[in-house]
Amino acid sequence: MTRSGFATTDDGVRLHHETTGEGEDVIFVHEFAGDCTSWEPQVRHFARRYRCTTFNARGWPPSDVPPDVASYSQRRAVADIVAVMDTLGIARAHVVGLSMGGFATLHLGLAHPERAKSLVVAGCGYGAEPSANAQFRAEADASAAMLLGQGMQAFVDRYSTGPTRVQFANKDPRGFADFMRQFATHSALGSANTQLGVQRERPSLYDLAAPLSKLEVPTLIVNGDEDWPCLAPGLMLKRTIPTAALVVLPNCGHTMNLEMPDAFNREVESFLSWVDTGRWPRRDPRAMAAGITGMVK
Repeated sequence: MTRSGFATTDDGVRLHHETTGEGEDVIFVHEFAGDCTSWEPQVRHFARRYRCTTFNARGWPPSDVPPDVASYSQRRAVADIVAVMDTLGIARAHVVGLSMGGFATLHLGLAHPERAKSLVVAGCGYGAEPSANAQFRAEADASAAMLLGQGMQAFVDRYSTGPTRVQFANKDPRGFADFMRQFATHSALGSANTQLGVQRERPSLYDLAAPLSKLEVPTLIVNGDEDWPCLAPGLMLKRTIPTAALVVLPNCGHTMNLEMPDAFNREVESFLSWVDTGRWPRRDPRAMAAGITGMVK
C-alpha cells in the first residue's frame, strides 16, 4: 500500500511525498526532468524489501511552488530531504538521487552524514567541471528565460532531446513518450526558479574536494557511458571519496533509472546489500599510490 502526505519545511513550503513498502528506509530524490513518479521502476522493485519514499521537490506540484527565486538553492534542496525524513520519523536512510537529486544527495552526505546510511549519486556532474561552469550558468539562464517566455511544452520539446537523452528515446520509445508527458506537466515557474536558484548557483564539485575527501558514508556513483558531462566528475568523485565505488552503465545516457531500470536496480541493490551487512569497504590507501605497477618507487 502506498501512503501519501505533505511535509512542511522550516520556510513553510509543503512537499508532497509517497511511501510504499516496509523495512529499512530508502529515499529517492528526483532529477530536474523528473518527479516522484519517475522512480516507479525502482519503487516497484525495492518496496519488496525496503520502505521506499519518493517526494516532489519544491516547485514541482503538488508540492508548493514558491514564486521567489530566493526560495530555491542547493542548501534548501538538502534541507527539504531532511524535512521529509523528519516528517516520516526517519532517523537514517539510504538516499538515492539522480542528477539534480544526485547533487542534493551528495550535499546531504556532506552536511548531515548522520542521516545517511548510504548515498547513491547517479548522473551527477552537469556544469561541475571548471571549464564548463560559465557555459552551464548561461544555459541555466537561457532555460529559465525559455520556460517563462514560451512555457513548459516548448522547453520540454528542446530539453528532452539533448545529447544525453536521445539514448533513452532510441532504446525505449514508449517509455520515452511517457517521460515526455510527465515532464510537460511540471510548473514552468518552479522549473525556471530551480534553474536559477539551484542549478545555476550550486558550487562546483571540484571546489568541494576537501570535504569530499573526508566523507565516510558508503557511496555508489552511477553514470551512463554516454552521459558525457558526468563522466569526468564521476571519476573525480571516485578518486576523492574514500568510501566510493563507481559503476558505468554501457550505451546509456542520463535518464538511466528509466532507460536501463534493470541494470540500475541490480547495481543499487547489490550496493545496499553490502551496506546493510556492514561489509562496504573503505578504500585501501595503497590503491592511490603513484605509479603504474608499483614496481618503481
